[in-house]
Order: sequence, then structure tokens, then C-alpha cells
Amino acid sequence: MLFSSAVFLFLFLPLVLGIFYSVPVKFRHIILLLASLLFYTWGEEKIVLVMVTSIFVDYSCGLLIAKGHKRLGLILSVLTNLSFLGFFKYFNFTFDNYHQLINWLGMDQSWMIQVPTIALPIGISFYTFQTMSYTIDVYRGKIEAQHNFLKFATFVSMFPQLVAGPIVRYIDIKDQLNCDQTSIKKFESGVRRFIVGLFKKTMIANSCAYVADSIFQIPFADLSTTWAWIGIISYSFQIYYDFSGYSDMAIGLGRMFGFSFLENFNYPYISKNIREFWRRWHISLSSWFRDYLYIPLGGSRQKKYRVLVNLIIVFFITGLWHGASWNFVVWGLFHGFFILLERAWLDRLLVRLWSPLQHLYTLLVVIVAWVFFRADDLTGAISYLSKMFVYSVGDAATNSYLYFFHVNTEVILIMLTAAIFSCPVVLKLKKLIPAQLGQNNSNSKYISAGKMIFYVLLMVISMAFVSSDTYNPFIYFRF
Repeated sequence: MLFSSAVFLFLFLPLVLGIFYSVPVKFRHIILLLASLLFYTWGEEKIVLVMVTSIFVDYSCGLLIAKGHKRLGLILSVLTNLSFLGFFKYFNFTFDNYHQLINWLGMDQSWMIQVPTIALPIGISFYTFQTMSYTIDVYRGKIEAQHNFLKFATFVSMFPQLVAGPIVRYIDIKDQLNCDQTSIKKFESGVRRFIVGLFKKTMIANSCAYVADSIFQIPFADLSTTWAWIGIISYSFQIYYDFSGYSDMAIGLGRMFGFSFLENFNYPYISKNIREFWRRWHISLSSWFRDYLYIPLGGSRQKKYRVLVNLIIVFFITGLWHGASWNFVVWGLFHGFFILLERAWLDRLLVRLWSPLQHLYTLLVVIVAWVFFRADDLTGAISYLSKMFVYSVGDAATNSYLYFFHVNTEVILIMLTAAIFSCPVVLKLKKLIPAQLGQNNSNSKYISAGKMIFYVLLMVISMAFVSSDTYNPFIYFRF
């Protein structure tokens, strides 16, 4: 069930909110848990048992650790979660690579047609990392084990962040689980944040997706260099507004139910180097790998060669986490390569450059890397990159088709909007408004009315896109 679907917006969410706020506070965890299980079962059906099993295992492992069986509890938790993740997400990938290997060796492969394809449970990459962080933090003594099963199950299955993050750690919301923190102010803030995310998703991400997908469906031989760049820039906007829009909606929904989730994006496209990009992009994932993989490996405290190995491991796994494909591995290692260069010598050169050139360097690396993320395979990625960097006029008929269907006022305005709001424009505007302007009662009323009109307008535009049943994919649902 998509947050940007009519079923969610007009049926599921109003119904759940109505029931949630109509029952006594002590029953709200039960309502949220049941709603979350229904939300997940709606699309996954029997596969919900994978998540339920993960909940039972990690709850039990937390109690084992608390009772003094620390190593046993930790090992059971990590092995169970990684086994689920490895089987459901990487079985097909491993099997396909094995199939290619024995085919290359000329061995008999007739028996392989009987091997079934394993379905990928939505959100498994997110909730397995959530539950592992819980048991690791209990093992480290950072938090106490949660003895209330309903509260723990609610933490894992909470539908706002269940299927596409942000990765919410137990340590960040444990107090909110133990004490109701709903308020009118938090609810209003959540509604506003949800509307912004819905607008980013339906208006900007979906429009950019239509352009990007149309271009990537064209045979690469027929593409011109200009259209190849337009395609990958459109995809760069699509994936940012798609994922950050979902995170905004998740954070907004969390506030509606009394929870405060940490931010997941901080204008990553304004970064001046790749290290900064990863401090701003998918913050919950990059911080998870830092705290639970990079630092335990020794982090930056080791000798240079060991730091090199640590970074390669982290970015190899970062790429693989995003998807069972060599494209994602190359994407991760590509970012890791430039981080290694920056650590070695490139940072010293970058800081001497004009600030816009630093931004240009970062954007170029990120955009080139997105080709591997978007292309179907490595061959397709290399072919697309060759179109970007080896000038080609392309096929005349294809150019005419793309120009006729994708160059219009609406697309241009959306692309400009995407470019403008990928920068902290709103934050800058807020600073330009004199503080004393809002202190006057009459001005305060006008400002409040203006904000309300603004959010209502965003909501109306978003609803128009939802009701028209326009192109509406969520990229991170497949991770």
C-alpha cells in the first residue's frame, strides 16, 4: 500500500487515526501494531510471517542478553537476521551467478530449471537492520531490553517507516514507546510534513520518473548525448524526491502518532565532496553502517591500508544492501573509490577550488554513479555512460519523439522546481523574514493564514495527481 495511493489517503489513514485517538492511551500501542500488521499484510500476505518471526526472535534475544547470555543472544539475533536477508534478498542473485559460472564451465545445468524464484519481502532490508541495532545496543549496554512484547513489536512493525525507512533505532524512540507523547502541536507538524512529502513524491518525483523511464527505455544506440544527460539528471531528481518524499511522509506520520523520527536527508545535492554527500544522503543508513560496521572494524584508527580495507568493505556492503545486483556493488564501490581519493589527497585540492567547482565535482560523481543504480545491468550502464561522454546526435526520429512528448512547460517548470528545492531555499527565506514580523499579533495571523493556504494548495495539487492515477512507483520499495 503506497502512501501516495487513494486507498491509503482516503481510507486506511483516516480510519487508523480515528480509532487511535478514540481509544484510551493504554490501548494505542495495540491499535498501531494491528494497523501496521494490516498495512504490511495488505501487499505481502503470507510473507508477513518473515517479519513476525524476526520480531519474536529479536525480542527473545534481547531478553537472553539481559539475563546474562550475552554472546548467545547476540549471535542468534545476527545470524537469524542475516540468514533471512541473505535467503530472501540474495538467493536468486547467488543462484544466477552460479548458473552463469557452470554455464561458462560447460557443465550440465538441466536440473536448475526446478529451482524456484524467491520473492523479496518489502522492507526486509530496513526492519532487519532495525532489529539488529536493538540487540547490538542491548549487548553493548547502551539500552535495556524491552520486556513488553507489544511495545517491541510496535517498534519493529510501525507502518510509517516499515517498508522504506528511515531506519529507526530503538535507542532513539525507547522513551516515546514507554510514554505517550501525542499532542496537537506535534500532530499539526506531522500533517504539514506529510503534505510536503506527498507533494515531493506525486508532483516532482513521479514527473521526473516519467521522463527518466521514457529515456532509459529507448535503445541506447538511438539516444543522443543531450537526451542521455537529460535522462540521468531526471533520474537524479526522481530518486532524491522519491526517497526524501517518502522519508518526509514517514516522519510526518510518526508525529501524527506521537513519535519523533530522526531526519534522513539534509540537502545532499549541495555537498562539496562525496564524504559530505554521505553525511547528508540516507542519513539513517550511513550512520548505521558507521556505528555497527565501520567503527567495529576499527574505523579510521587503524593503519592506512586497514582503513582502506574497512572503507572498501563498508561500501561494498552498502551497494549490496541496496539490491542483489552487480550494478549496486559497482555503485557502492564507485562512491567508496572517491572517498578514498578524498582521504588520500583530493580533499586538499578541492578546498582550494572555487566553491561552485566543488559542488560541480560532487554532482558529476553522484550523477555518473546513478547510471549504475538505474541501468538494468553493467553492460547497459557502460553503454549509457558512453552516450553521455562520447558525443552523439542520436536517431532523428527518437529525438523528435522525446522532444514532442517531454519538452513542455509543465516538465520544464517541474525540473526547475526540483533544482531549486534541492537547495535549502526555504531555510534561507525563513532567515530573511525579520524576527519581529511574527511578533506582531496582526502579522502573526496573516502569516498563519498564509501557511495554511500554502499547505492546502500543496495538498490539493498532490490529490489531483493521486486521483488522476498518474505514474506512481516507489524506488526504495524494492530494497
